[in-house]
Amino acid sequence: MITAKAVDESAGRTAYLVLGMHRSGTSAATQLLALAGAHLPRHVMPGDEHNAKGYFEPWKIAMFNDRRLRAGGGAWDDPFSFPYRPMAPSEEQTWVDRAIALFGQEFGTLANPLLKDPRVTVLLPFWRAVLDELQVAARCVIPVRHPLAVAGSLSRRDGFAVEKSLLVWTGYMLAAEAYTRDLPRAFVGYDALLADWRTEVARIEAAHEAPLPALTPKAAKAIDKFLTPELRHNAGDAGMGAYGWAGELAQTTYDWFAAAASGKRRALRALNAVRDELTRRREDVGVLVSPVARDLDAARSELLELRQSHDAMAAELAFLRRERATIESALAPLLAEA
Repeated sequence: MITAKAVDESAGRTAYLVLGMHRSGTSAATQLLALAGAHLPRHVMPGDEHNAKGYFEPWKIAMFNDRRLRAGGGAWDDPFSFPYRPMAPSEEQTWVDRAIALFGQEFGTLANPLLKDPRVTVLLPFWRAVLDELQVAARCVIPVRHPLAVAGSLSRRDGFAVEKSLLVWTGYMLAAEAYTRDLPRAFVGYDALLADWRTEVARIEAAHEAPLPALTPKAAKAIDKFLTPELRHNAGDAGMGAYGWAGELAQTTYDWFAAAASGKRRALRALNAVRDELTRRREDVGVLVSPVARDLDAARSELLELRQSHDAMAAELAFLRRERATIESALAPLLAEA
């Protein structure tokens, strides 16, 4: 493990990006990085029955990303979200300007912003433009979890068919790899992270050629308490041949990423073949998606956005009430004495 050292403010800002599919271990990786010195955004999505320890993602940026995806004719659960579909240059720049303002609201001038929203993965060309304009460098962490484990989680949370989850997972992972080839990046096995996070942190630091911002002994104790076995809700060790062409594409993709997470280098031709097949399938299947179905998807996304906003504001209000009660309790003896 590289020895932690103080962040040199004069060296510029570096953002940590946690990339990958929903339910794929991004929350665990994000909290590890946060405890090791990276900076969470101002407004963090609270935990719920699906993730009691929290999502650690900026709910305002997540809602912004949903709107950006819809503006481009997509959605977070679009099986064909890869490759990225830019808008007309002037319209794209308008969205970039909005994202720059939002990033400033969430992170201010923090030296090591920590950005985790799975949607960033399929929107990464867009967010790289944002970071470039802000002159913020990027280091990437890409958790690798078995896609059937991800599918099991999405089935419980969203009622998705396994085949859909496998396709969405495949698109997100292809995006995570393709859009980060020229950036410092580390592939991290989710199960390995829970079993021995210190070894995985050493691999992250080696891949980034830099220490985590503040991995102190105190931080290590906090990480030990957070990364516990109950985070592994869904096992997924079986093959995916039973799920048709979606399973075949996911299996090829997973084999590549599992090898990368274990430190083995593999040629990109397998991922390129998956990309080409997804493109072909998109051309075949896209015409079967009716405008009504797309409108329903948009309405569902808007309802989810409203629910997330409500939950986040309710959690913030509950926090303020607890703070008020604590202050009033501390002031009560003083007021009585006065």
